[in-house]
Amino acid sequence: MGLFFEDFEPPRVVTSRGRTITEADIVNFAGLTGDFLELHTNEEFAKRTAFGTRIAHGALVFSISIGLTARLNLLDDTLIAFAGVDHLRFVAPVFIGDTIRVTKSVVERKELGPAQGSVLFETKVLNQRDETVLVYRDKMLVKKRVTTPETAGRPGPP
Repeated sequence: MGLFFEDFEPPRVVTSRGRTITEADIVNFAGLTGDFLELHTNEEFAKRTAFGTRIAHGALVFSISIGLTARLNLLDDTLIAFAGVDHLRFVAPVFIGDTIRVTKSVVERKELGPAQGSVLFETKVLNQRDETVLVYRDKMLVKKRVTTPETAGRPGPP
């Protein structure tokens, strides 16, 4: 069971496991999206860029950050909706062989009625050198804990 709205008190911070970006990730993402820009798919072209080699698509890194967040199991059975992303910034390139992880910090939460609330996170994607490569704020609509006479006054998970 995931965490409920009440469990997300600022400044709670969680960190995901890492995931290494592979050439297969980039090739598969290009095929899935149709984004075959040479910066991602042509090593000879990419050698002549400021990066000196191919880099991962920014949208791929963002998508993987969503998957890494899901693997945290924070919102299993308690997520109502992914409500939005703001201030998305690609800060540094991600290269084939880089290992990324996600840190999520609770920024604020707002009650939206008796059954749900919104939780705003500051999300950072870091590489193996602890360099931020992507940052964004994401908002989730989350179920509130149902309070019954039997559960009133019981604390939630740590």
